[in-house]
This record gives sequence, C-alpha cells and structure tokens, in this order.
Amino acid sequence: MAKYLAQVIVMGVQVVGRAFARALQQEYAASQAAARARGRSGQQSAAASSITGMSLQEAQQILNVEKLNPEEIQKNYEHLFKANDKSVGGSFYIQSKVVRAKERLEEELSIQKEPKQQSQQQSTET
Repeated sequence: MAKYLAQVIVMGVQVVGRAFARALQQEYAASQAAARARGRSGQQSAAASSITGMSLQEAQQILNVEKLNPEEIQKNYEHLFKANDKSVGGSFYIQSKVVRAKERLEEELSIQKEPKQQSQQQSTET
C-alpha cells in the first residue's frame, strides 16, 4: 500500500514538474518574441523595467501621464512630490514611488532618443 502511494506521489510530482517546465519554456519564448518585435529599444526598455523594478505602464499610472512628454512628467512629478511630502502629512512610500516613476519615464525617454540620434548621425555622415 505504501509502495503504491509513493509511486502516485512521485508520478504526480513528475507531471507537475513537466507542466511547470513547459510553461516556463513557453513564457520564455513569448518574451523573446515580444522583445524581437519591439526591437533593440524594447530590450533596453525591458532591462530598464527590471533595473528600476517598475514597468513603463506603472510609472505612467503613478505620474498620471499618457504620453511621454517631459514637461508633463516634470509638472506632475513636482505636484505629487510636494503633495506627498512628510512635512505636510504625506507618505514617504508614495513619495519614493513618485521618484522611481519619474526615473523610469526619464530612462524610457532616453532610450527612445537613442535611435533618433543614431539615425541623424548616420544621415549626416553620408
């Protein structure tokens, strides 16, 4: 009886392990396909997301911006930073999220400017 129970448990673990490995492979393939679709800037954007710990969409939601407009980002950042200042009863946690969101959006802006600068340099060289 114990022998059969052990076999059932081992087989169950093997099935779950294979399913997990297959799901991991599919997720990896999907992320690679998405990165190829976005091109080089997509890989840099994904790297920036992993470094800052915040996605582009999350940063846009925190600062309440739809498009990456530096003036709007700065205006919303200043307002939210001041509104969440500890001296006026704000939250340091939220204030730090606002700072991280601004850093993430600035990183994305610099990533988007890189290909434009490279293409301008190439056109001036020829």
